[in-house]
Amino acid sequence: MRFCRDSVPEPAVRAVVTLVWPGRCAQLLSVWLRRRSRRCGPLTRSFSSEKVIQKDCALPNPSWSKDLRLLFDRFMKKCEDGSWKRLPSYKQFFSKNFQGFQTLYLDPSLVKGEERAQLFTRSFEDGLGFEYVMFYNDAEKRVLCFLQVGPHLQGAPGFVHGGAIATMMDSTTGTCACRAGGIAMTANLNINFKRPIPLCSVVVIDSQLDKVEGRKLFVSCNVRSVDEKTLHSEASALFIKLDPDKSLRKKS
Repeated sequence: MRFCRDSVPEPAVRAVVTLVWPGRCAQLLSVWLRRRSRRCGPLTRSFSSEKVIQKDCALPNPSWSKDLRLLFDRFMKKCEDGSWKRLPSYKQFFSKNFQGFQTLYLDPSLVKGEERAQLFTRSFEDGLGFEYVMFYNDAEKRVLCFLQVGPHLQGAPGFVHGGAIATMMDSTTGTCACRAGGIAMTANLNINFKRPIPLCSVVVIDSQLDKVEGRKLFVSCNVRSVDEKTLHSEASALFIKLDPDKSLRKKS
């Protein structure tokens, strides 16, 4: 059994300090632990032989509303014949595509704080921010995102911030582009906001690949209410498939 540096359980640290360093030293270390916890998160135990199991955030949790669960169940049934596929989603990237992205395009000197990095849309506590699941249809080159918007995404009182909706439209169209054409990045996202979205409601983001021109991927999408009667937003997006011979490394 081995403990990684800076990852010994906090209660164990406190117990040892109390026994070995009574008085002032224990108080000083307690202050340090509180500051470190605020900065880096709580200390957790890590074993050298233990695999890190990431939680799939695209599965139901207690914060999901009835509407979101019904949509999830409906499309899980559609996945049974292989026409649709549910896309797992994690707080951090672990896919082969992302590892390839790191190897081919990232300049290590530009990457800071990677060990604490989290996907923005998965950085909220359950139910407070973005609760969503995406399904992909390869034949149609289409991605559907079922999104429940939490109370921490407020813009105008009672409604979701436009930037939060833009974020999820970018994420959904980006997923559609990458599934169809490989690693790509947003070049343009043009959004028309039609009607505001009430907080804590569920909407459907429907995106589809329209055409491909060389390394350019054109994707469109719209955001509608669950009953499809209300069009909240619509957008067109341009993604550029990255060239392995042209990295994103810093120019000298």
